[in-house]
Amino acid sequence: MLAELVEHVIGVDPDRDWITAAVVDARTTGVLAKQKFSADSAGYDEAISWAEEFTTAGERAWAVEGTASYGRGLTAALARSGEWVIEFDRPREKGSKDGAKSDELDAVRAAREALGRDRIHQPRAHDGRREALRVHTVTRAGVVRARTAAINELKALVLTAPDDLRQELRHLTTRSLVKRCASFRDALSRPVAERCARNTMRLIARRIICFNDEVAVHDLAMKQLIDEAAPQLVAEPGIGHVTAAMFYIAWSHPGRCRNEAAFARLGGAAPLPATSGQSQDRHRLNRSGDRQLNTALFTVALSRSRIHQPTRDYRDRRRSEGKTDREIRRCVKRYIARRVWRLLEHPPGLEITT
Repeated sequence: MLAELVEHVIGVDPDRDWITAAVVDARTTGVLAKQKFSADSAGYDEAISWAEEFTTAGERAWAVEGTASYGRGLTAALARSGEWVIEFDRPREKGSKDGAKSDELDAVRAAREALGRDRIHQPRAHDGRREALRVHTVTRAGVVRARTAAINELKALVLTAPDDLRQELRHLTTRSLVKRCASFRDALSRPVAERCARNTMRLIARRIICFNDEVAVHDLAMKQLIDEAAPQLVAEPGIGHVTAAMFYIAWSHPGRCRNEAAFARLGGAAPLPATSGQSQDRHRLNRSGDRQLNTALFTVALSRSRIHQPTRDYRDRRRSEGKTDREIRRCVKRYIARRVWRLLEHPPGLEITT
């Protein structure tokens, strides 16, 4: 446990403009000091200098809440300084029985709860290829959502368009529909309703084309980054550059997930027992963990079920044993999580056994 490894734990509760830190003694859990600093480079340096007044280098740990959001800047600064940073995900108990809450109480709670936990989580890396992939992946996902909304808007306009225009467009595929609408030209001779419908469809279609171009830019950048960081992933059947980027972002760096079981649990692919009565071999869906990683595992499992013959043979064999399709898919996701972790954790040139 953490209390056996360090003398002090510094709990940190960050927000947009300030970070609040509290030094807690690892043996007595008593609070030695509390202080607030600005959430910028100068404030991070002041926090490290302040911590040195009450603690010893190498004998302290920082329990930072929100290492991927408000605490990201402090986490990166501490990592550059060689400090031991622990990711404090969420509190298990309220700050106090009467519901009192403040930044100082949250910082103290983070330090004390970190001392009592038997599993210590490392924060994800915030630089290098992992950060570059995260930026492109997050932005690409937002563009895809906006493109989907625009396509739905365009198809809704087709349903309510004048009869002649609707008959012209209703049987086209999405790609053909966008291309046709983008080529519309304004004509004063048309009725005002049809003229406005065509002009609006043209604007939406050109917006969709812009989204397509932006997605292509992100895809190219992600392909280049993955080919440099983890080419062994895209060599696997069913794994493309987008899903490979999701795997790499969740994994982050060697040693963050202590074993393949921890990586599967992070992705919500670890089986949860659901036994009762005469059913002693059932498991249920795990809804916890990183949902983006779970989505990537699900996508690869579906792809392998279509194109990968060993996966199809495995599916048929498990069906003959009485497993449902959902249970089989969970088993396939668990195998994929194991395989991905081994490919990422070991050097590309090292032979990996399955």
